[in-house]
Amino acid sequence: MPDDTKFTELESHKKFAVDCFNYVWSLLEKTDRTTEEDDEMVHAAHASRFHWGKVGAPVNLARGEWQISRVYSELSSPEPAMYHGQRCLAICQENNIGDFDLAYAYEAMARAAATAGHKDECDRYLAQSREASKAIQEEENRKLVLADLATIEL
Repeated sequence: MPDDTKFTELESHKKFAVDCFNYVWSLLEKTDRTTEEDDEMVHAAHASRFHWGKVGAPVNLARGEWQISRVYSELSSPEPAMYHGQRCLAICQENNIGDFDLAYAYEAMARAAATAGHKDECDRYLAQSREASKAIQEEENRKLVLADLATIEL
C-alpha cells in the first residue's frame, strides 16, 4: 500500500534536509565507497544544505556547511573544503553560535588546511578548536570534537 502522507513545502524541505544529511553520514562511515558513492555524497551534502537554506536556522546552515567541508576533505579536495569551512565559521561568528558548532567550525578549517598540506594553518585551527571545545556544555559533545580533532593528519 502506498504511503499517502502529505507534506507542506516547508515540511518537505526539512525532511529532505535531514534525510540527505543522514545519508551523507552513512556514506562518510563507509570504508569501501565507490566513485559513484563519492559523487552521491557530494551531491547529497549540497542538497541537504540547500534544503536547510529554505527552512533552517543559522545553526542548521553552519552544520550544513561543516558537512560539505568534511566531505570535500574526505575526498582530498582542499579548495572546496576550505571554502565551506570558512562559510561554516563565518555563519557561527555572524550569529554568535558557540559551543559544539564553533569548535566544529574550527575543526573543519583545520581538516581543510591539513588536506591542503598547510601545517601552520592546520595547527592554528586545531588550537582554536581545542580552545573553543573548553566552552562546550555537554561532556559527550566535547569528547566528540576532541576525538575528531585526533583524526586530523597532515
